This record gives sequence, structure tokens and C-alpha cells, in this order.
Amino acid sequence: MSASTSPVTLDRREGPFGEVVLRERGPDFEIIANGCFLMDTSDGRSERLLIDAALAALPDGRPRPSVLIGGLGVGFSLARAAAEERWGRIVVVEREQAIVDWHREGPLDRISGAALADARTEVLHMDLVAHLRTTTERYDALCLDIDNGPDWTVTDDNGNLYSPAGLADCLARLTPGGVLAVWSAQPSPAFEHALRNAGFSGVSTEEVAVARGVPDVVHLALRTV
Repeated sequence: MSASTSPVTLDRREGPFGEVVLRERGPDFEIIANGCFLMDTSDGRSERLLIDAALAALPDGRPRPSVLIGGLGVGFSLARAAAEERWGRIVVVEREQAIVDWHREGPLDRISGAALADARTEVLHMDLVAHLRTTTERYDALCLDIDNGPDWTVTDDNGNLYSPAGLADCLARLTPGGVLAVWSAQPSPAFEHALRNAGFSGVSTEEVAVARGVPDVVHLALRTV
């Protein structure tokens, strides 16, 4: 491996959910969580699709819909939401303080800086599952990307999001006609089945082809009542 492609560690933090690392590899940045590759800045198409697909699935004519983005990541989803004037309130839930710091004070500012400065944006430093369970607020869209998907979680407790109880919390946090969009590193027929069992309708998937392996996927589901 050449020096230009060898990763350089920029920051390493131990948090309540384990270790998170920010690395630079050539022109790109990578986030590693508990030794597992989480995401990087080399593409971003599927993270943007997470936002675009949710907005497209909302009922026509809904004024200034609100969106909750679960997981700040490298900032592509937030930047996409802030670039779309049709969104109203934009709430980002991120449990890792290190990731928030890398955006507010570090090199990921180049991706998310304008979006974080947007008056519609609010960042909540807390666990997504806990927020969904405890808040009484409803959102028009939930766009969730907290790990590698329902079949490949970075930490065991992330699996709670995809459990029947977690999906019930997602359903409760949506307005009637609201949309749930969940990013995954691979298609999951079992998760589609779980969404239907949880009371969602209109369950579908949208795929983004990758250079090698299975496509990235955005799972979509609607709350009809």
C-alpha cells in the first residue's frame, strides 16, 4: 500500500459506547467504531438518498416537514437535508461527542459547516434509541443511519432500534403519513418483514450500486394513520 493510501489517525477517543477513531486516507476521512469501519467521505450517494427518498415519499403538499436524522456520521445526510429548502426543522441525534466535535471543530466541518449553521438545524447529543423512547415529539420523517444496518450492528445495543420495541417507538414518533428511512450496508428481507409486522405500510427498498459486493440500501416504510 502506498503512502498516499495509508490511513493516518487524526483522533482516537474512548467513549461510553467504545472507541471511535477519525482517520484520513488520501483526500478522504474515515470513521471507525470499535474497530469496525463505519463510513467514509469517498462517496455519499446512499447517505444523500436516505434524505431524498424520505422527502419524495412524503404526501404531496405537506408544508415544511420536520426530519430527524439518526447519526451524524460524516455529515452527508445533514448537508443534503440543509441544502433542501422544503425541509423545516432538522434534528440530528448523535451519541458520540467525538463525532460532534469533529464536525464543529475538526476537519469534517468542510462537509457539515454550513448545515450546522443553518437556523433549522439542532444537534442532540444523546442515544437515538433513548430519544425515540422518551421524547413526545413527532416528526414527518425519520432518517436513520447509526451503524451498518439491521443485520450488522456496530454495538449490540444498536440492535434495539431494529427490534419490535424499537420499531414501535419509530412508528409512534412519526406523524400520520410520515416516513421511516433506514440505511443499510446490505439488503435485508428480514427487516422488511419486521417493518410490516410493526404496522408500517408501503415497505420498499432503494439500492445504490457499489464498486464491489452487495449494494447499499435505504429501507422505506410509511405510517398511514
